[in-house]
Amino acid sequence: MSRLSSIKPEEATGVAADVFAKIRKAVGKVPNAYATIGTHSPEALASILGVEAVLAGGALSKPDIEAVKLAVSEVAGCDYCLAAHTLAGKFAGLAPETMKQIRAGDASGDAKRDALVHFVRLLVQTRGTVAEAEVQAIRAAGYTERQIVEIALAIASITFTNLVNRINDTTLDFPAVA
Repeated sequence: MSRLSSIKPEEATGVAADVFAKIRKAVGKVPNAYATIGTHSPEALASILGVEAVLAGGALSKPDIEAVKLAVSEVAGCDYCLAAHTLAGKFAGLAPETMKQIRAGDASGDAKRDALVHFVRLLVQTRGTVAEAEVQAIRAAGYTERQIVEIALAIASITFTNLVNRINDTTLDFPAVA
């Protein structure tokens, strides 16, 4: 059960109403996580949606963006984001078995995606400067410097929603992940 209050999106006014209307138009509903964020900081919600727009128009593929979000959400233990991004991953073309491998950090047979997942898990599970060999490995897998920067942006974006959902224990409105 959610711990933070949340208004019904259809009852929102001002900035929150505007942001909720854009979300509803894009995805058909306002997910519980976005309703909570928008209730308390519609500006923060608008900002994170702006980051998502940058990612959508960036150099990473949709499956790669979802792989980043699944890997980070698994490490963070965010059930809400795992559910949301498992559904998004399906729409992005990731097979269910591939998503399980991404979440577990297991090899999937796709060397480039495996390098991505390894790099993401390394970034979120360690501290300090990343070893040069790790940066060279992600480059050798075929990721450009722009994509490496966008990987960091995708991590930042999902980390924000992971944190809010972990604080809130946001009620799932996506199919739960087994």
